[in-house]
Amino acid sequence: MAAEHATHASFALAPATRAGAVLAGGAHVTHREFTDFVVDGRPLLFRLADLDAVSPLAADVPPAIFAEQVHALLLEAPAPLPGGRYLVYGCPECADLACGAVTAVIERDGEDYVWRDFAWQTDDHPDLRLNGYHGLGPFRFRGDAYRRALTGLLERAPDAREDGRRVLLIGARAAVLNKLAAALRSIGIGADITHDPSEIPPEELRAYGAVAFGRAVGREQREETRAAFRRAGADVAYVSGLAPVIPLLVAQTEEALDRRPEERRRLAGLRATGREAVVEVSSGCRVGLTVYRLDRLFRTHEHMAFDDVLPPGSHRLPLDAKSVKGEAFLMARTSGEVRVAAVPR
Repeated sequence: MAAEHATHASFALAPATRAGAVLAGGAHVTHREFTDFVVDGRPLLFRLADLDAVSPLAADVPPAIFAEQVHALLLEAPAPLPGGRYLVYGCPECADLACGAVTAVIERDGEDYVWRDFAWQTDDHPDLRLNGYHGLGPFRFRGDAYRRALTGLLERAPDAREDGRRVLLIGARAAVLNKLAAALRSIGIGADITHDPSEIPPEELRAYGAVAFGRAVGREQREETRAAFRRAGADVAYVSGLAPVIPLLVAQTEEALDRRPEERRRLAGLRATGREAVVEVSSGCRVGLTVYRLDRLFRTHEHMAFDDVLPPGSHRLPLDAKSVKGEAFLMARTSGEVRVAAVPR
């Protein structure tokens, strides 16, 4: 039965990201672009503090499957799970229900659409008493606004959902560039290497979302690169590599490619002051804080400084003095975002 007393909530859609990462030992986390549900002006995923998941409206699924997901949310297709339940967020790596998913009952009540009984589900029948998201919903959406938001996705050509996740790498150290390109490709970001972008046709330059410069690239070459992209009418982000540390460079690239407005981000800021990291979050979420340090022989040392759920606000996290000795950098990561900052020497 639909929730009779739920007041109307606004429904909208917004681009969202599950940031990829290169982990220790060569493992990687896949980068995913998807469309998130925005309820009363706030991404629904933000209400789930410690969840690494994506909606079924992922940008990298085939157009036919994408359309099936939209029609399902419009209740134009049978519910995929018993009890009229629909997947709201699933595993970003495999989308297998066995990995766990957030589901909800979606139904019509007159002209309205109602989402209720949210639950964490790993098989066909969730236990609402043990695994229900108590206090989340029910949400009643006006039918015209709900349909308009979802059908708007179908009106876009499949090519219009291309995300421009392609990066041009420019630097002096071929070994680092090749490793970085391979790492970026492993998480779903296209990467090309060049020494002279002026030879690249304008239409190809416009396909890039970012340009990453190595530390050895001089000012003149950087200005020439920027001029080439300006002539091509390309709007790109520029990344100045902090250090030849592949996970750090991948994180910098991810951060540069994230063009979402600040109000759509959980990880609102990261900076270092002396022996503290200042992490700002807009909604409760798990944050992992990693320190990368280069010693005098340019060997990389990695230290996990913090890994826990933080409530909204600004948080000062102490840093071990040894871990930030010399040239050091911070990387803060949530399931969907990443920030990088240098530690003042």
